[in-house]
Amino acid sequence: MSKPILIAIAVLLVLLGYNSMFTVRQDQSALLLQFGRIVRSDYKPGLYFKLPFVQEDVKFDKRILTLNAQPERYFTAEKKVVNVDFYVKWRVANPALFYQSTAGSETQAEARLSPMVKDALRFEFSALPLDELVSGGRNDVTKRVRDQANNSAMRTLGVQIVDVRIKQIDLPESVSESVFKRMSAERMSLANALRSSGEEAAAKIRADADKQAQVLVAQADSQASELRGQGDAQAAEIYAKAYGQDPKFFDFYRSLEAYRRSFGQGHGVLLLKPNSEFLHYFDAPGQ
Repeated sequence: MSKPILIAIAVLLVLLGYNSMFTVRQDQSALLLQFGRIVRSDYKPGLYFKLPFVQEDVKFDKRILTLNAQPERYFTAEKKVVNVDFYVKWRVANPALFYQSTAGSETQAEARLSPMVKDALRFEFSALPLDELVSGGRNDVTKRVRDQANNSAMRTLGVQIVDVRIKQIDLPESVSESVFKRMSAERMSLANALRSSGEEAAAKIRADADKQAQVLVAQADSQASELRGQGDAQAAEIYAKAYGQDPKFFDFYRSLEAYRRSFGQGHGVLLLKPNSEFLHYFDAPGQ
């Protein structure tokens, strides 16, 4: 047998051997097709044999995949429009059904999976008001959406929806502006109410303080008048006692006080008769 023939036989054997074996990894699931018909789908990780050129192995990634959907517009229970951005975690659960429904294409699977999730979201959003969706109902919504969409996906695509998450809920730009204006007006109204209440409280405090100040001033004036009266009485008593002890000296002292008050500034002028009682000690200093 010639060498070229031997080489050809060797190449043929290699090709037959290569096309008669395939491996399945831990992160894969596999199908065995014969003329396009599924003949086996229960493969576990390992090495397997097939009929070369007659049978074909098809492998799928059985890890969790991510579908990032485009933001979708929905109506809430009070007919408010919101833009919802979400993503879906999914994996191939039934390789045979997945291949039959999508020809093994992840892109085609996601194209059919997205409407299922969007329909479930639309149903849930239409049943709840916006404040409940934003405040605390988002987790419950995503759980119900996951369960509802998963039933359809498993039945029609052989796909399991592991999780559905809402990344954000936004109002349209026009609605956001009107909401912002309304919130601003509400905050302004509240600020004005608080300011008015504060001014009213301040006016009451000032009025009460003024009232207390007037009472204190009146009490102080009363006490001052009383003390002045007592002082005047004591002074009069002292004057009386002093006058009783030496009337002439008291008259002389009183006259000196009168002279000091009259002439103390140095620029006053008095017109008096020479025999005026006021000038008594000027005329007769020895008396």
